[in-house]
Amino acid sequence: MDKQYNAKQVEKKWKAWWEKEKIYKFNSKRKGKIFSIDTPPPTVSGKMHIGHAFSYAQQDFIARYRRMKENVFYPFGTDDNGLPTERLIEKIKNVKSKEMSRTDFINLCLKTLKEITPDFIEDWKKLAVSCDYDIYYSTIDKNARKLSQSSFIELYKKGLVYKKEFPTIWCPECQTAIAQAELEDREENSLFSTLKFSCDGKELLIATTRPELLGACIAVFVHPQDKRYRHLAGKKAKVPLFNYGVPIIADESADMEKGTGMLMICSYGDKFDVDAINRHKLKPRFILEKDGTLNIENYKGLKIKEAREKILQELRDKNLVKEEKQITHFVNVHDKCGTCIEFLTTEQWFIKLEDKKKLIEQGKKIKWFPEFMKKRYENWVRGLEWDWSISRDRHFGVPIPLWECKNCGKILLAEEKELPIDPLQTKKLCSCGKETEPEKKVLDTWATSSLTPQITSSLINNKLLKKVRKTQQLKIPYSLRPQAHDIIRTWLSTL
Repeated sequence: MDKQYNAKQVEKKWKAWWEKEKIYKFNSKRKGKIFSIDTPPPTVSGKMHIGHAFSYAQQDFIARYRRMKENVFYPFGTDDNGLPTERLIEKIKNVKSKEMSRTDFINLCLKTLKEITPDFIEDWKKLAVSCDYDIYYSTIDKNARKLSQSSFIELYKKGLVYKKEFPTIWCPECQTAIAQAELEDREENSLFSTLKFSCDGKELLIATTRPELLGACIAVFVHPQDKRYRHLAGKKAKVPLFNYGVPIIADESADMEKGTGMLMICSYGDKFDVDAINRHKLKPRFILEKDGTLNIENYKGLKIKEAREKILQELRDKNLVKEEKQITHFVNVHDKCGTCIEFLTTEQWFIKLEDKKKLIEQGKKIKWFPEFMKKRYENWVRGLEWDWSISRDRHFGVPIPLWECKNCGKILLAEEKELPIDPLQTKKLCSCGKETEPEKKVLDTWATSSLTPQITSSLINNKLLKKVRKTQQLKIPYSLRPQAHDIIRTWLSTL
């Protein structure tokens, strides 16, 4: 042994020996119980950092310990399907996906991933994560796309998938619908402005942090027990600056203790507006575009924050602001880019969520480490309010495998033998004789990532290891599913 330890030299030597001896390879001939690990596939979207080493070292401790006494199935995969990868390709190649055809952008992504993935995987080998790298998958490879599309078709046939035009959680930066599970809370400083509405010539004060939505105001709520305002129910309030009338409605969602006690209902400021408008069957006023700009006169093309500043200044100039104060509050942002989300009415595909009790019962079948994370899962399930918005308005992803006939409304699903398929590249005729329109949207990346047990198990069956199913016990769910707490709500719950 050298007098001075050279870590780089020693690590290189043992790495070569491990690869030569295949000491971490899954033994397909060994009989008996299998300890299977469904590890979260790392995203090919940047450089490795200390967090990777910290989290993957923990699961690797377990893999190495289990390998001393039983057969360990520990495959490796990369998550290449999603916004992080899409944004990385845009950055590397200096392009914008929305300015390219879907086919051209997908081909560019696949070509770039082929270039950068080997070096990305090499980092994990250098870290000595003891996976069997010969059992490898990508969440955008042909096999993963096939299984993801097959799962969608199966859910559709069971009546668990539907399409609906609905106020959807929307990211103006990424310009796509997102699911409730992809939201994060962020604390922000904001102006809480008390504005002068009017009714019958008298001043009505309403406080808001979103004056840019005045042009989308369609009602004012007062609490039915609020002695200050309940006599106004049934009358009309005039919206400041825009000078049109909206109904004043008695509704218990108006908080008598918040602001002035009167509530401005807009289409759409938040999920409470969505609920209020649906309950009272109010006609929305749409003033926001998908890119986060306004589409109304005098403010057309302005971004939300720009419009907010301009409208506030005009309100001040016309003496329509009673009071302004700085507050700190939490806002919902998209977890991928940190942009404040909006609610826009778009046509999207949804997966019906199971009964919450069933989801909680499923969670109880898991042995949690630490135990209190089960409570975090249960709290998240209880907080679910809407079905899972499964479609995304992006280029790079797993295409939704169907066509729709605009003549008769029939939906044509892809056949199993056609998968994986891109409907944009395939023409289909409806039984009515008319040509169908291909679905342009792609599936939420979690619709594929949640299938990792099925994907990795299929690798066994698709290669020279078919005997494994007969002689051993590779079953779903797997023995271990290591993950960070933040993806309990996305990766784990969508399994």
